[in-house]
Amino acid sequence: MTTTAPTVDGRVVALAHYASRALVENVLTAHGATFHQSVVIRAVALAAGSTSRDELVADVSGSLKVDESLVHGVIEELTAAKLLDETPGQPSRIRLTDAGRELYEKTSTEGAEIADRLYAGIPADELAVAGRVLTLVTERANAELAGA
Repeated sequence: MTTTAPTVDGRVVALAHYASRALVENVLTAHGATFHQSVVIRAVALAAGSTSRDELVADVSGSLKVDESLVHGVIEELTAAKLLDETPGQPSRIRLTDAGRELYEKTSTEGAEIADRLYAGIPADELAVAGRVLTLVTERANAELAGA
């Protein structure tokens, strides 16, 4: 563990993000999935059954700061792979297939194991402070992007 604590800035946050994301992407690759696909699958899984395509696209593009066309493409990939499908009788709504739910459960479990190792031993109060700071930085960046 590093003994000197640098001041938190964009570089420190980015290094932590990309290091942990690389570990998660190893898990995803082992299951034949991409990072963008996992974000879409997670959003659908957390939607409690199904979600509208428009809400899903807006949520994922807003979270990842990517163009909506990219998210539409990912949805098509996941549909072609039979991990997502339309909700019967509601073609504007999307849901996970059994295979999609199984992929979500496996990758979520393996991702949680990584997080447990990475955050092990960090006091809860320090994690709470980091969470508050990063949430504030995110809110400020989103506000600037909305005004741009």
